Amino acid sequence: MAFDEGLADRIRAHLGADPNVTEKRMVGGLAFLHAGNMAVGVIGDDLMVRVGPDATDAALARPGARVFDFTGRPMRGWVVVNASAVTEDEALAEWVDQGYAFAAGLPPKWRDALGSDRSRRGRRRGLAWTEGGWFGSTERSGRHGGT
Repeated sequence: MAFDEGLADRIRAHLGADPNVTEKRMVGGLAFLHAGNMAVGVIGDDLMVRVGPDATDAALARPGARVFDFTGRPMRGWVVVNASAVTEDEALAEWVDQGYAFAAGLPPKWRDALGSDRSRRGRRRGLAWTEGGWFGSTERSGRHGGT
């Protein structure tokens, strides 16, 4: 499925040159990620926004928003906004800012050069990756509480 390049360009212009924002082709469209967490995306002509589980109902009450059910199962915390509801830059900015704010509040998912996802692996153990190793571990090797 192709996506609306014009809408993607408008999102890029709004986000500016934020070094924490990356783009990735996924789910048949284009996603904008903050520190590896998806914030917004473009699928077809529509805008996909990650609003978070607590804000889903309020987001669905806004004009043009509908349940995100790309897989056939509704995904709480995500909404799809019809293209007609984001024709004005101000409306688009509100949605993009909401998705960006939610993604920015999540722990980063940066991958290292080898492609391993240290932040996800460490979060399962209650740790955080730093340049010196796993923060919260009992040894420098990164093993949690081992000998």
